[in-house]
Amino acid sequence: MSTVKNKSIKGGEFVIRDTNYEDVFIPEEFDEEQLMIKQTCGGFLEAEVFPNIERIDKQEEGLMQSLLDKAGELGLLGVSIPEEYGGFGKNFNTSMLVTDAVGAGASFAVALSAHTGIGTLPILYYGNAEQKEKYIPKLATGEYKAAYCLTEPNSGSDANSGRTSAKLNAGGTHYIINGQKMWITNGGFADIFIVFAKIDDDKNLSAFIVERDFGGITMNPEEHKLGIKGSSTRQVFFNDCPVPVENMLSDRENGFKIAVNILNIGRIKLGAAAIGSSRKVLNQAINYANERVQFKLPISKFGAIRYKLAEMATRNFAVESAAYRAGQNIDDAYETLIEGGMDAAKAKLKSTEQFAIECAILKVWGSEMLDYIVDEGVQIYGGMGYSADAPMERAYRDSRINRIFEGTNEVNRLLIVDMLLKRALKGELDLMGPAQAVASELMAIPEFGEEDDTLFAYEKKVLANLKKTGLLVAGAAVQKLMMTLSKEQEILMNIADIIGYVYVAESTLLRVEKLVSSRGESALAGQLDMARIYLYTAVDKVYLAGKEALNSFAEGDELAMMMVGLRRFTKVQPFNVKDARQRVAKQLIEANKYCF
Repeated sequence: MSTVKNKSIKGGEFVIRDTNYEDVFIPEEFDEEQLMIKQTCGGFLEAEVFPNIERIDKQEEGLMQSLLDKAGELGLLGVSIPEEYGGFGKNFNTSMLVTDAVGAGASFAVALSAHTGIGTLPILYYGNAEQKEKYIPKLATGEYKAAYCLTEPNSGSDANSGRTSAKLNAGGTHYIINGQKMWITNGGFADIFIVFAKIDDDKNLSAFIVERDFGGITMNPEEHKLGIKGSSTRQVFFNDCPVPVENMLSDRENGFKIAVNILNIGRIKLGAAAIGSSRKVLNQAINYANERVQFKLPISKFGAIRYKLAEMATRNFAVESAAYRAGQNIDDAYETLIEGGMDAAKAKLKSTEQFAIECAILKVWGSEMLDYIVDEGVQIYGGMGYSADAPMERAYRDSRINRIFEGTNEVNRLLIVDMLLKRALKGELDLMGPAQAVASELMAIPEFGEEDDTLFAYEKKVLANLKKTGLLVAGAAVQKLMMTLSKEQEILMNIADIIGYVYVAESTLLRVEKLVSSRGESALAGQLDMARIYLYTAVDKVYLAGKEALNSFAEGDELAMMMVGLRRFTKVQPFNVKDARQRVAKQLIEANKYCF
């Protein structure tokens, strides 16, 4: 695979194209203004959220609304809203940074993300001029609070099967909406609801902007949840709710498309929030490990604890690397579309849609990274980790929803492969050529080139081979199973794991390579170790996923040949990952915080 300029790289193309480190954005490149916005977010959490976390969890009347009002006064609800509507007009990656910074805010982070994301963006991106003028300025300040009504009791992952109905009244002035929505975040206090319903016998959903004051809206009491207890979650009932015809959002039957595209944004933003949340947990775990004494030593002196801290840090660093790489790709695609004359709102949607595969990866890897980190955080705290008097208990409970939010991780894994294959069938991505090249390579004698001692030269060969593994397994599965592949969910999830590990491992290597280019290797020992730790782990994960997939559909000589290829493409030189983790842990412990 040749290394080429990647400013115009397509979503999912990382599978078949190499990327130059010069062409990726890394979080160390945020400018002073962006870092000030991040600092403002952190200051807000310290002043307003953390001291009131128990009151938030008890859903004290009016408290969450007042916090959103204060966030609105600071401009935190309007970071990505255009200046003409009262926002800051910042780019997508800046909004990612805000989501990351606020991600440590437990239930408040959920309320803010629901308001600024799925609650506001449908109007911003799909609303007409009058709708935007009427609603967006008040959503940007927090005068209006927003909620998103898609899920129904019998329509979760299969969102388009919803039964909520909309019928035009006799006068043709209003749609009368009837139905039930559930798991509605911010439902208890929202002023504006984005509601999805089917008009008459339509096949697809339509979307509506519904004001609470329209009438005909009732609610069940607050749901009792495992975590994010401070987040308002209600069932919402629409009983002959009259919605003016001018409040239909976009075109009739365009609701499902709206839902899908807005969820792309929600997925990558969830990954960003998981980074901030896990970073807070990691800092607490490091502090506790340094303070807790057993056998006359701080537990941070013990290898088992150091392993945990280093692995937690490595996973956070890796997902962070991938998140801001993808965020900048979305920004670059947006600029290209604008230069081509596309409307700004449409360009925002198209640029995110272009990187929907990466958005799904970040959702899965971010949520599972956070679950791992909070679980190990509980373990490091020991008995206190299980106590509600210590911070890990809440973090553990709050984390679990993220693997369900914004489409379950199982659905997102299936989407990763589905979107990749559909783009190949449409001719948008040339997967077939590289897959055939890999198949031919299996029959050839391996080439042994000259040794290259430049930074990451060997690691890049390993990464290139992992990409070949993905092409080998996916290509063979498509050829063998053809039309039945869509039903083989276990195989599809194996392939998704390969693709995801490739993307995150590559992102981590590129980030460190770019850092080294400006700071030198000696200043980045920990980052170099983490990049290699993650890649080494990814090799094992890819091998296991590849082996499970191949064993599922191949047999005999065909299986034997492909297993030879799999072993060749996942072969790595010995690497002392234990010592690397110990070095990373040493830096964390000495800094008494996450320091990367």
